[in-house]
Amino acid sequence: MSSSAGSGLIQLGTAPRPPTLALSPGDRLRYERRARLLAWLGITWHFVEFLIAPNPGEEARPLRRIASGGELSRAMLAIKTVLSGLGPAGTYVFDEVDAGIGGRVAEVVGRKLKDVAERQQVLCVTHLPQIAAFADQHLAVRKQVTRGRTQTDVDALSQDDRIEEVARMLGGETVTQAARAHAREMLKQSLRQ
Repeated sequence: MSSSAGSGLIQLGTAPRPPTLALSPGDRLRYERRARLLAWLGITWHFVEFLIAPNPGEEARPLRRIASGGELSRAMLAIKTVLSGLGPAGTYVFDEVDAGIGGRVAEVVGRKLKDVAERQQVLCVTHLPQIAAFADQHLAVRKQVTRGRTQTDVDALSQDDRIEEVARMLGGETVTQAARAHAREMLKQSLRQ
């Protein structure tokens, strides 16, 4: 799993080289109750931790200590891409998977999400059209303040609405014909991959 997930981390722009795995005895963990219970049951357990070097020339350090929210989301995507082929796991939810990325890496993230979605249900909150274009179903979430309270509306988009939303994601408030054409092309390209 380490090499497959590591390859995914590289593709997703989270690490310049594959991660290493650190294996340590469970009794060194902070989870004292769990450790005592498992010891009482006679179960030997280990803690596996991903160590990554986020930039060339840096030493590998624990992912949980050095990764941003977006990097953690992309690391989970790499791991879940591997795990999704091993059996049912229900629904995967990704939020902030697009934090700090764009362009080519965003497209790779979109492809990876689509790959996982072929075997599992995936819900992804994104602000990037490169990711949204790969969705099988596109929902638009809008917030508005009414009488001093925030109200959130979620709408399932038709194909025409989807083109408008991806165009808005590409171009901002003013949607141009060029943005619509680009949105149509992105959605068409995502079907081929």
